[in-house]
Amino acid sequence: MKLRFLGKNSTPGDSPTLYVSDQNTYVIQGWKVMANDLLMQVGEVPEGQTLIEVPTELFEHLTKDDLTSGEIVRFEKPIEILTEQGTVILMGPEMHDPEALSQMRMPDYETCIEVPRSSITALLEVDRGPDHSRAA
Repeated sequence: MKLRFLGKNSTPGDSPTLYVSDQNTYVIQGWKVMANDLLMQVGEVPEGQTLIEVPTELFEHLTKDDLTSGEIVRFEKPIEILTEQGTVILMGPEMHDPEALSQMRMPDYETCIEVPRSSITALLEVDRGPDHSRAA
């Protein structure tokens, strides 16, 4: 899997990062969720899935993937929780692709998930509800 770097939100020692893959997915690198209070809010995490935490500003880098906005307006799957600190908890399949991982620099306290592009771009769209218009 080939990755294209979109951007990161870094402070010393922290590096949430956003990539787009050649598999029509986004690969999101973030902090492993270990806090019991967050884990209890999410509930059971299915096998093969993991939780990561990233700042909401990370998604501003989606504009580098030809999207007009990177502002999240819908907080639904793969987002599990919006925190008071301005971060989101995301759930998705943990990335194990050796080729993709070799393209990344990741500290031990971080991991990454891979999610379909459509699940992330849906978070940028306002839900307008059902279309009740009739075809002529």
